[in-house]
Order: sequence, then C-alpha cells, then structure tokens
Amino acid sequence: MRKIATALIIFVSLEHLGFLIMEMFFWQTPFVQKVFGVSPELAAESGFMAANQGLYNGFLSIGLLWGLVAQKKDVILFFLLCVIVAGIFGAITVKPTVFVAQSVPAIMALILSLLSAKDSKY
Repeated sequence: MRKIATALIIFVSLEHLGFLIMEMFFWQTPFVQKVFGVSPELAAESGFMAANQGLYNGFLSIGLLWGLVAQKKDVILFFLLCVIVAGIFGAITVKPTVFVAQSVPAIMALILSLLSAKDSKY
C-alpha cells in the first residue's frame, strides 16, 4: 500500500509541475487554452495571473517531492491537504472538474499515506 501511496504522491506532484509549465510558459498556446477552456482573448488578458497561479502549483509540486525525499510524513500530509483545499476552491470558483483532476488524486494519496505510514517518517 505504501508503494501505491508513493506513486500517487509522485503523480500529484508531476500533475502540479505540469500545471506550472502550462500556466507559466504555454498559457497562450491553443493546446493549453483548450485544456483550461479559455479563449485566446481571455488567455491574453489573464497571462500574468496564470503565471502566478503556475508558480503556486510549482510550490505544491516541490513540497510533495521534498516530503518524499526527506521522508517527512507531516510535510507530505500538509502539501496533500493544500492540494485538496486548492481543488475544492477551484471546483467552487472555476468548474467542478477541478476537484476531480486535482483533489481526488490527492485524497487517494492522503488516505493511502495515512493507512500505510505508522511511524513518524514516511
């Protein structure tokens, strides 16, 4: 179960690294506009906000990897909870699919992490 939890944590981290790349560097490309459902006009107007959002997604990604490398269960749990809250907020303010894409994998990773890690380290 611990291996599955670790795989899910890595998935969540890579997912947010992907968000960083799309939001910071490719926001105004047709592919990313289609992924996020924004028009070229909205992409042009909101590029600076998307870049800022991408930076925060990078923090989430790096935080999860830090927790895994340092074997710090509390760090992993903190960043998974941050991802879950961000996904819930995104679902409320943007669209419900944000919850599915962002929070569901993090919830699964959180549950498996709690079930598989008995000691203070991961």
